[in-house]
Amino acid sequence: MAKHAVVLYWSNEDQAFIAEVPELPGCAADGPTRQQALANVEIIIDEWIAVAQELGREIPEPKGRLLFA
Repeated sequence: MAKHAVVLYWSNEDQAFIAEVPELPGCAADGPTRQQALANVEIIIDEWIAVAQELGREIPEPKGRLLFA
């Protein structure tokens, strides 16, 4: 399970819940329920990290608590 912070919100435009990972640029997923969006973003986090490793890019360490909401 990923340890990066996830921001979860409803998008009227997409008619779906969006789960974004602020510490991993471009890392986000959606789903029809909160639970599905969170499950989907866990997969995307793993894929984001795997691709970054393949490309030799730095992977940000989880910072824990966000300073904004």
